Amino acid sequence: MTAKSGEGTAQKTVLHEWHVAAGATMHEFGGYDMPIQYEAILAEHLATRRVAGLFDTSHMGRYRVSGPEGLAFLQRALTNNALALDRPGTAQYTLLSDESGAAVDDAYLYRRGEAEYLLVVNAGNRAKDWDWLQGIRSNFPGAVLEDLSDELAMMALQGPASERILEILLADRGSGGRLPEPRRNALSAVTLDRQEVLVARTGYTGEPVCFELFPPAGGAVALWERLLAVGRDLGAVPVGLGARDTLRLEAGLPLYGHELGMDPEGKPIPIFALLSLANSAVSFSPAKGEYVGREALQRQHEEVQARLRGGRRSGPPPGERRVPRFVRRLAVLNPERTGPGVNPVRQGHRVLLADRPVGWVTSGTTVPYLRFAGSGLGSVPEATHDKRAIALAYLDAELVAGRAEAGLVAEKAPGRTLPVQVVTANLRATPPFARAVLHPEPRRGTHRLSRTIDLDALAAELVARATANARYRQRETVNLIPSEQSPSLFVRLLCSLDPTGRYAEHKQVRAFGRQADDIFYYQGTGFISWVEEATQAALGQYLGCSEVEVRPISGQMANKTVFAGLVDHLNRFGKGEPRRFGPVVNNHLGRGGHLSAQYLGALRHYVRRDPRTDRPAVVSFPVLADDPFRLDVAAACRLIEEHRPELVILGKSLVLYPEPVAEIAALVADWPDRPLLLYDMAHVLGLVGPHFQEPFAQGADLVTGSTHKTFFGPQRGIVAGKMAEGSLYRPLWERIQGEAFPGAVSNHHPGTLLGLLGATYEMLAFKDEYQPQVLANARAFARALADCGLRVQGEAAAGFTRTHQVILDVGHGRGPAMAAALEENRVIANYQALPWDVSFSDASGIRMGTQEMTRFGMREADFGELAGLMAEVILRQRPIGPEVTALRSRFTRMRYTLPVERTEELLATLRDAAGWAG
Repeated sequence: MTAKSGEGTAQKTVLHEWHVAAGATMHEFGGYDMPIQYEAILAEHLATRRVAGLFDTSHMGRYRVSGPEGLAFLQRALTNNALALDRPGTAQYTLLSDESGAAVDDAYLYRRGEAEYLLVVNAGNRAKDWDWLQGIRSNFPGAVLEDLSDELAMMALQGPASERILEILLADRGSGGRLPEPRRNALSAVTLDRQEVLVARTGYTGEPVCFELFPPAGGAVALWERLLAVGRDLGAVPVGLGARDTLRLEAGLPLYGHELGMDPEGKPIPIFALLSLANSAVSFSPAKGEYVGREALQRQHEEVQARLRGGRRSGPPPGERRVPRFVRRLAVLNPERTGPGVNPVRQGHRVLLADRPVGWVTSGTTVPYLRFAGSGLGSVPEATHDKRAIALAYLDAELVAGRAEAGLVAEKAPGRTLPVQVVTANLRATPPFARAVLHPEPRRGTHRLSRTIDLDALAAELVARATANARYRQRETVNLIPSEQSPSLFVRLLCSLDPTGRYAEHKQVRAFGRQADDIFYYQGTGFISWVEEATQAALGQYLGCSEVEVRPISGQMANKTVFAGLVDHLNRFGKGEPRRFGPVVNNHLGRGGHLSAQYLGALRHYVRRDPRTDRPAVVSFPVLADDPFRLDVAAACRLIEEHRPELVILGKSLVLYPEPVAEIAALVADWPDRPLLLYDMAHVLGLVGPHFQEPFAQGADLVTGSTHKTFFGPQRGIVAGKMAEGSLYRPLWERIQGEAFPGAVSNHHPGTLLGLLGATYEMLAFKDEYQPQVLANARAFARALADCGLRVQGEAAAGFTRTHQVILDVGHGRGPAMAAALEENRVIANYQALPWDVSFSDASGIRMGTQEMTRFGMREADFGELAGLMAEVILRQRPIGPEVTALRSRFTRMRYTLPVERTEELLATLRDAAGWAG
């Protein structure tokens, strides 16, 4: 292919000669002679979505900011809060605003060191941005602004295989370091071919697995060629700016001069026309202080917020609006509106609603998209592809995304229109793939019954299906899911008795005195009251504590009850709006932390925002570099001393080791305002004791948990504490009780509460036999799996695990497929994102637990036999279903419970009273 170079005096990147030699079609862009395509835009777009694409982005501007006033300068010049980059190795999207609240440019800010930042700006705005920044820097003599664009190259590696490509390079001689943490906007320095390269998890393609690299200019060509040499074996290709534009358009990302800058009427586009993207890139934190455009942006934000809250037609009339239009995604439809159209609309085309102009297309074209075979996590790209027309448009704010507006069209020319729809997304990213969203989206089918109800037939079908499922799960498969437990027949029978249909709302009324019984709001609750008190006493004995709240019906609800109680407690003397608590120190979700202890989960409604960083006041525990499943205790203690949190949350769902309760409790013991120490023991509640961990003896204030994992109970939750009458935290405990009822539940499911009491009796009777066997089985299972050649996680010298869990790494992104393969062979386990994985959908792990099969009688040698069978599936894809069923057939009688014969004797005494005989 013959290269076509741009005209005039366009500048050249350090990779220019390589592009020309490779036969790229060259053209001027942003003042640079750049590759537009190598083979074809369509093919390069698809290769990026399917495997990986490598982009030369060295035409963009790269400025280093440093010096004692560097941070203050950035705070004045940029819209986002640079304080939110609270440590080196972080990045954020940001904007340069003028005083009217319009964009001078958009940019990315990377924190390289303690007082060193890298600011990346658009190629076409480099000279303008430099002059603009220099004008602001003149007010900050201690700030240093340097142009590194010629000495620091830039390239982007985007797509599902991009991480694999970098991992291969890092394994080479002369390379080293770690890729950034698996989260968006993380940054790290690595060594590739003996040169330091900054690597960031950022990009402009919508790919969920994406990297931008900043090598020294002198080594850029060598790195580019090494990336392609490795990547081509996987299917990666070099990609020009043509596909870069179609990829960013598909992802709905703005481009200066299109969605930012001036509109077709020559008016500046307000920054908050970008809606959620602007919201994430603009900060109004008091700690940020004044900056260029703040006042105008604040007014824009208030107007948009008021209109979105109160309805699109609320707020000032159109002629007085600061943000009259929003930048929205469009899908071009077939004229029959039966599927995606392929006839493109272009920048400048008007958008009409019932012949009334409502805005303009700002970017538009036809893009290719991959077809996927299969469904859900098992879906993979097919070899075939198709096309659709999509766009971004600057539209009247009243147009609602997702609603098919009759008569909404884009006008290609007078009298020539195409039907379009405002949509929420044209692309959705679930690692490792970005998937096209086709409009109109098909609706899921629903299970529907016949209008004529034949109860006998429906009951027969239901019983047949339930019986088959019970036989399959209880007799034909081995269950290794670590968050599940089959309750005993004794517990299941208790759960089915009369309280299962009853109410028993109650609370303490202080007018009757602190020692008075709770007031019940229903009659006929004497037995339920006895059950609740007996359950509290039994669990208190098991846990070694004085208070137990048993009304939450899940572990998630138990945590939420504590968080709400803590907010109420902290505001007990306050007036006005109640304050939230924080900082909070917890285990990060990506490192195995509980969902309910995250801002993503129940914590969101109760934790405050850090006024300095303008982010939730949540700090995650550090982990050991060589064992990310283990908390770094020394670093954790330093973190707690630095942040002085109000709440420390221990506990994980990916748990191989005990938590450092004693160490943290000792650290904060003498603090005048020490943090509350909460241990969420959902996964290990059934292991409490000398064989594993005794949280209250080690200094925990509260324990929460679910009662159906390692514990023997039905699915419920508990809150436990050492907060007896007269203790410092007694007022907090009373507020936790108040949040349990009426805050969290009305009917707290007394039927399963009765089952929980029976399960607690079982646990008290058998814990000294059950717990050590669970732990011994886990270590034996882990060792046997390792001996089979599988990658077992955890410290080998400690037997890989000190809990019931065993973790396997089955290969990058292979977790879901391998979990499915095991299920096909009668082994039930769950895939698990490991600390280095980007997402659960791209998981590398299999998480297993020994608790349920231990209860059915399996011991160390039996788990060794199971490990050998599993290795046949994982390593050699050999079917072993019948062999697993044969193994399971030896273990169908539950242990650590009342004998079945005794249970049946007790059952006989209940039949008549329960009315079962009739």
